[in-house]
Amino acid sequence: MTIHREGTMTITLTLAVLAALCAAVFYAAGAGAISYATLAAAIGLWGFIVRFFRMPLRPKLRNEQAAFSPCDGKVVVIDEVFEPEYLKENCRQLSIFMSPNNVHVNLYPVSGVVEYAKYHPGKYLVAWHPKSSTKNERTTVVVNTGKHKILCRQIAGAVARRIVCYAKQGEQVEQNAQLGFIKFGSRVDVFLPLSAKVEVALGQKVRGSQTILATF
Repeated sequence: MTIHREGTMTITLTLAVLAALCAAVFYAAGAGAISYATLAAAIGLWGFIVRFFRMPLRPKLRNEQAAFSPCDGKVVVIDEVFEPEYLKENCRQLSIFMSPNNVHVNLYPVSGVVEYAKYHPGKYLVAWHPKSSTKNERTTVVVNTGKHKILCRQIAGAVARRIVCYAKQGEQVEQNAQLGFIKFGSRVDVFLPLSAKVEVALGQKVRGSQTILATF
């Protein structure tokens, strides 16, 4: 397991602030129950922050006939919808909710060329809200595989207030390479052609780069 580069600054600043807080409490209260309780809480919080930015080592899977899950989490939407931003056609939408306990790196579900990449400022509705896909802060990325156009949307939530997206229009990307990172819980939507066969169920837990969402 490694630590994602997006967490370096957050982890360092958190450690500095917690160390200063513990030092202040020990100075004011001495080596007593309050000081040790503060130290224990600080260690627990710092451990949570470090764990949040973890990147587990996983095998690099490839399957040109499949779309992999772009993140860890739980499938909360499987539906046929009209995608109005770019594809402008009926698609199969699969949405994956990431809790603060999930790995938060986001990955490309397919290989191809980034045909479209755009950031949208917006609200911070809870990630499972039906309108969060179009009202919340988000980034939209479309990858053209040569046969299909797959849209992947990173969505901020009530807690997640920073989306990082590495996609650049016109670049060639590989399946399960890093697309970006969402800090502190949110969701990712994937829009697939209606001809795609969904391979997951509503409520199913999925793993980024490991679970096949659909096959073509």
